[in-house]
Amino acid sequence: MSEAPSAEISREIARRRTFAIISHPDAGKTTLTERILRAGGAIQMAGNVRAKGERRRTKSDWMGIERDRGISVVTSVMTFEYGDCVFNLLDTPGHEDFSEDTYRTLTAVDCAVMVIDAAKGIEDRTRKLFEICRLRDIPIVTFINKMDREAQDCFALLDEIASTLALDTSPATWPIGRAAKFIGTYDLRTKEVHTKEPIGEDDPRIIQMREEVELAEAALPEFDRESFDAGHLSPVFFGSAMKEIGVTDLLDALVAYGPAPRAQQTETREVKASEDQVTALVFKIQANMDPNHRDRMAFARVCSGRLTRGMRLKHVRTGKQFALHTPQFFFARDRQLAEEAFGGDVVGIPNHGTLRIGDTLSESEDLRFTGVPHFAPEILRRVRLDDAMKAKKLRQALVELAEEGVVQLFRPQDGLSPIVGVVGTLQLDVLQSRLQGEYGVAIGFESTPYSLARWITGDRAKIEAFQDLNRSAMADDLDGDPVFLATSSFMMRRTIEMNPDLEFHDIKQIGMASV
Repeated sequence: MSEAPSAEISREIARRRTFAIISHPDAGKTTLTERILRAGGAIQMAGNVRAKGERRRTKSDWMGIERDRGISVVTSVMTFEYGDCVFNLLDTPGHEDFSEDTYRTLTAVDCAVMVIDAAKGIEDRTRKLFEICRLRDIPIVTFINKMDREAQDCFALLDEIASTLALDTSPATWPIGRAAKFIGTYDLRTKEVHTKEPIGEDDPRIIQMREEVELAEAALPEFDRESFDAGHLSPVFFGSAMKEIGVTDLLDALVAYGPAPRAQQTETREVKASEDQVTALVFKIQANMDPNHRDRMAFARVCSGRLTRGMRLKHVRTGKQFALHTPQFFFARDRQLAEEAFGGDVVGIPNHGTLRIGDTLSESEDLRFTGVPHFAPEILRRVRLDDAMKAKKLRQALVELAEEGVVQLFRPQDGLSPIVGVVGTLQLDVLQSRLQGEYGVAIGFESTPYSLARWITGDRAKIEAFQDLNRSAMADDLDGDPVFLATSSFMMRRTIEMNPDLEFHDIKQIGMASV
C-alpha cells in the first residue's frame, strides 16, 4: 500500500534546512559559504574571493561586478544534500547598499548563520541584520570566524554578543589555540576534539582550552532548543573558514537542530509547511543569469505541499493559471531541473515578466503572503542616455532590472526622463555596469532636486487632486502607484501637515494600494 501524500510531505519537510548567511562585509561570509559547500560535497575546490585571475572560482559570486570587486551584490541560492538533509543555502550581500535584497531573502529562510570577525566583534551591519532577523523571530546560529588570526578574548566576544544584541549565547564548540597556533575545536556536546593534526593532552593549548571550557560551562547557559527556536539564544561556533576549521561542526549542528521549514503568514491565515496543497512565495527576481538566452528567473520559496514539474498553480495577483514547465534547483549560476520540491525548498521558475517580487503561487486558495516590503530609496538620480537611438532598449532594461530589485524605478508624471532610487551609490555602479554589459546601453546619472520619495495612499479622488496640484513632484513606481518626491525633509513635513487626509509611506508593503 502506498504511503499517504501527507506522510511523504511530512518526512521530506523534516529533512529541509533553509538558511541564510549574514555578516558585516569582510567578516568572511562568502569564504564560509564556499567551505560549507565543499564540506557538503557540493564543490570539489573552494574558491578564494581575493585570488587572482583563473584562481578566483568563488561559486556563489557569479556576476561580473562581484568577481571584479570581490563582493556579493546579489543573493545566491545553492541547494545540496548533507547528512540526510536537503540544504537550501542563501548567500546574502553583506554591503549595506544591497540591504533590500538581503531583507527580502530573510523572508524566505528558517534560520540564519551570523558570521562575526573574531578581531572586530559586532559591527554595524551585523547589528542591523540581526535586528531584521529579530523582527521575524528567525533563529540565529553564530560562527565566530578568523580564529587563526589575532582575535579578541572568547569570553569578551560572547559577552559583546549578549550585551549588544540582547541575545543569550551558548558555546557549542571552543577553540584550541589562537592565531597561528589555532589548530581545531573542542565540541562541548560530544566532548570530542577536532583537530587537523595530532595533539597531546599535555599540550598547553589543550590545557588552556579545558580550563576555559570549565569556566564557560559554569557561567553560560546550556543550549536550549525552545529558546533557540524562539530566537532568544544562539549556539556559538568558533573556527576559521579560510583554514576549514569548524565548518563541519556548524553543518552537523544544522543537521541536528537546525529548524525545519516554519509556517508562513498570509493576509488571512498561517500556512504550515506540512499542508498538502502547494503554495509558494516569490522573493527574488534575477534577470540575465545566462546572458546568451536573456533569461529571467523568479526565485520562490515553496511554503507548503509537494511541488512537481508540470503542475499548474494559480498566480494569485492576476488570477491566471501558471504552468511549471521547468522549475529548477540552483547552485549559484548552475542549475538542474527540479522534478519535485517540498516546503522549505527554493526553486527557480523561468518566466518572461509574469512573476514579480511578493507574488504568491497557490494550488487553489487565494492567499497572499506578507512581509515583503519595498523601502523608500535614500538617493534619487535621473538617468542620462548617451545614445538616443537606444531609448526603447533602455526603457525595457530599466523595467527588467527594477523588477529584479537592482534599483527602484520612478516615472515622472510630467514626462521627464526616468528617475532611479537606490539605498547606496554602489547600486548605481551595478546598474551602470549591467546596462552596459547585458543590454549594451551606456548611461550616466544626473542629480535631481529631490531627496525623499514617499508612497501615497488614501481616498482615490483626493490622491488625484493632490497629483494635479503637484504634477512636477509626482511619479509612478513600477506598479503604477503614486509617489511624491520631496526636495527636503522640511518640505515633506509641510506636505504631510497640509494633507491630513492622505498617508505618506516610507515603506511600501506588497499589495498596498489606494482605497
